[in-house]
Amino acid sequence: MSLPPTFTFRPRLLDALRGYDRARFARDLGAGLTVGVVALPLAMAFAIASGLKPEAGLWTAILAGLVISLFGGSSVQIGGPAGAFIVIVYGILQRHGLANLMIATACAGVLLFVLGALKLGRLVRYVPLSIVVGFTNGIAVLIAASQIKDWLGLAIPKMPADFFAQLQAMAANIGSFNPYAFGLGLACVAFLFAWPRRWQARVPGAVVALVALTFVAWSLSLPVETIGSRFGSIPRGLPAFTLPAFSWVTVKELVSPIITIALLGAIESLLCARVADQLSNLPRHDPNQELMAQGIANVVTPFFGGMPATGTIARTVTNIRAGATSPVAGVIHALTLAGIVLVAGPLALLVPLPVLAGILFFVAWNMGEWREFAHLGRYSHDYRLKMLGTFALTVVFDLTVAMEVGLVAACVLFIRRMSSLFRVEPVPGAEGELRYRLYGSLFFGATAKIDPIVQAVETGPRAPAVVLDALHMVHLDTSGLDALRQLHKVVLLRDGSLRIENLHEQPLEAIARAGFAGELARHQASEEVAA
Repeated sequence: MSLPPTFTFRPRLLDALRGYDRARFARDLGAGLTVGVVALPLAMAFAIASGLKPEAGLWTAILAGLVISLFGGSSVQIGGPAGAFIVIVYGILQRHGLANLMIATACAGVLLFVLGALKLGRLVRYVPLSIVVGFTNGIAVLIAASQIKDWLGLAIPKMPADFFAQLQAMAANIGSFNPYAFGLGLACVAFLFAWPRRWQARVPGAVVALVALTFVAWSLSLPVETIGSRFGSIPRGLPAFTLPAFSWVTVKELVSPIITIALLGAIESLLCARVADQLSNLPRHDPNQELMAQGIANVVTPFFGGMPATGTIARTVTNIRAGATSPVAGVIHALTLAGIVLVAGPLALLVPLPVLAGILFFVAWNMGEWREFAHLGRYSHDYRLKMLGTFALTVVFDLTVAMEVGLVAACVLFIRRMSSLFRVEPVPGAEGELRYRLYGSLFFGATAKIDPIVQAVETGPRAPAVVLDALHMVHLDTSGLDALRQLHKVVLLRDGSLRIENLHEQPLEAIARAGFAGELARHQASEEVAA
């Protein structure tokens, strides 16, 4: 019997600091400063698009970024608010309110920590790529759709959470179109697409666009909505600790959002960590330690006005390309962002919302795996069904429904595929002997393929000698074992005998552990005595 996994908690920072020298610190310092600047517009944009105040995104990037770098299992991953959470957070706010969003985020953090503590981090890799691509593309579409309002400068007091309701609201208010807002957003998107990728690590295009277009809008006094005009001032001090009213009744109502936040956070962070492993020559990440760090971050940040956090691919890639060597760069990124917020916070009030909308359009475009649609013909029918189904459900309903249905569909299709690999073939035997050869895995999805043997026994001559050659059967579960037991009962009712030959280790162990091997042996012994 295998023992439960032992609990280990060892942040990557402890190993990274061994032999840490001034040269590495200089590289981490430069990378941390760069990523801190890059995180500023993204953190505000993600929070505003989620229906929160900009400081919610800023302090999430600061606190979660600091915690994830201090306790995480990756050398260079940057944590903070992510575009993938925009749709989820906005939906929870509309349906349950801010206090319940805090509770859901904190409970998701506890769940993430438990997953890491139980060493279940590698299970996230079992989520099919087709589902990941489907909901990623769906989220990208929803992010882009949510930014049309600010890009066009439409006067809509409160945007609905539903995709089609958003389109309807924007169509109904198209008369409030603001050409100045549209021009700023268009200029931002065009600039970001034109900005050379080789400059991105040292001079981030989003920061340049933000500063330049903010200056243009301010100097020309363009009539566009800004962070200041919509949200008022951004607090320059540290956020206060807030504890919402907590009850188990509330938690039960939030089970679905909690699972969605935790699952999406786990998938995003571990996919990001894998990308970081591929782009850097540093030690591979520890998925369980990373999940525990993500859990701690999501428990801490909501009580300081933050939102859900996870690993962020754009900032992590920027961190790597800027020369980061350890989690120290992530710590510096968080401190840099805190310094900017505390010192230059009032300047953020001048940022036009259409510019942030343009940045999020660019983020949504880079997030989507749009080539997968063009390449669908290369993949199997099952892959197309899972990807397109998850994409459609994400857009039409929400991410929770898409992930639940997508995972169930993946399981059903996998069971169907595995059951098709199991087969039973009749082979020639001695006179009066029914001999069959078993191939593959006899599990709950394939037990129906034993039925032809049962029918052959029931309709054949009495006292049949049934022989199953299991040389090519690699696995047997409890349902498969029960099917063999039922076959044995039918054989005994016909005064026959059942023999299973050439069993491999796992099927042999399963049969022996259940006592079925003893049943077969006793019956065979009684036949020999009778003879």
